[in-house]
Amino acid sequence: MRLIGIEALEQALAAVAAEQPRVVASGNHAAPRTLLDALERSVERYRLFMLAAPAPLPARDGVIFETPFVGPGMRDAGERLDYLPMRLSLVPRLFATIRAPDVVLLHTSMPRNGKVSLGIEVNVLVAAVERVRARGGLVIAQLNRRMPYTFGDSELDEGLIDLAIEVDEQLASPAAGDGHAEAEQIAELVAELIENESTLQLGIGQIPDATLRALVHRHGLAIWSEMISDGVMALERQGALEKTTPIVCSFLFGSPEFYEWVDGNPRLRMARTETTNDPSRIASHRRMISVNSALAVDLRDQAGASHINGRLYSGFGGQPDFVVGALHSPGGHAIIALRSWHDKSDSSTIVPRLADPVTSFQHSAVITEQGCAQIFGRSQRAQARLITEYAAHPDARDWLREEAATMGLGASAARAG
Repeated sequence: MRLIGIEALEQALAAVAAEQPRVVASGNHAAPRTLLDALERSVERYRLFMLAAPAPLPARDGVIFETPFVGPGMRDAGERLDYLPMRLSLVPRLFATIRAPDVVLLHTSMPRNGKVSLGIEVNVLVAAVERVRARGGLVIAQLNRRMPYTFGDSELDEGLIDLAIEVDEQLASPAAGDGHAEAEQIAELVAELIENESTLQLGIGQIPDATLRALVHRHGLAIWSEMISDGVMALERQGALEKTTPIVCSFLFGSPEFYEWVDGNPRLRMARTETTNDPSRIASHRRMISVNSALAVDLRDQAGASHINGRLYSGFGGQPDFVVGALHSPGGHAIIALRSWHDKSDSSTIVPRLADPVTSFQHSAVITEQGCAQIFGRSQRAQARLITEYAAHPDARDWLREEAATMGLGASAARAG
């Protein structure tokens, strides 16, 4: 690893041989801003691959975005976005086949004992580094004294990095959203399905956060999740987590206090996506509980979390990986939790048929503030009835019953169990 300045960095980027280099960069709240700015100043045409990329990103011809999970920085890119519909566990295979990177831009900690840490964002980055080095590409890191040092797959030998610059950048923390009573109601219902000594995966948002708060009096819990945030820190401090089992995740973000807690924390093990999202590894945990949200669920128990009214919003993410893994876990559950009514559009989130791509299906339960529809192993008519009567908003139930009848899912068609 050779330390350089900004001018030398720009020269190195401008010298990349590929006509339109494919650049993989840290995503989520670990975007390497200094490196991305230098890339934009130095290279006229390039393809940028990031997961959940934050804004702002360049909005000009010559820059093409690639991602299987769209963030705010890419969401409105239109034809400049190449969305890759795939489960996150398959992205390393993508790098090894048809979309190999030419350059990898990392946001890391300062060196310790000959290593740096990817800190809060591992995800697919280790696979990208391995692939780009195998083909003689370039690995560049911005070393940030504010980046927490985390252990596991996040640790990289300095020798894997070609060039590095030092920065002093504040890490982004997500703004806390306004709480709502429905999230707490949903969380209580979800918590009823979670026993002591369960292993948890929770997605992003108010409902997963509220669910963690509802579990502080459990004991022997473990975490095997794509991401974690402040709620896991709270569980640890309340003594709800099993002390002999490491906390495993692939990326994280949260408050400044949370970043201080993860820095050098031996309880935390960061793992690459191929590990955290491998359905067979997920299934190996007893009582694996996967809790994810959706934008809509239909009467056939199909959940949509990637599109809104035909418009791409995010992507499959890790939801299908964890739903499959949890369903194969002894005593496991795959739970979809969402509000029953969308206030902005004044419409039901429980719909007869999804018009947009399906993110996951065949769950254990669909839970809203209205109740819990336990649907695993039930017939399709019973699923439709349970989702309507227990999860749907009362204002939508007559409509859903009518639509179910036209779809051959009505209660009168059979005494479904």
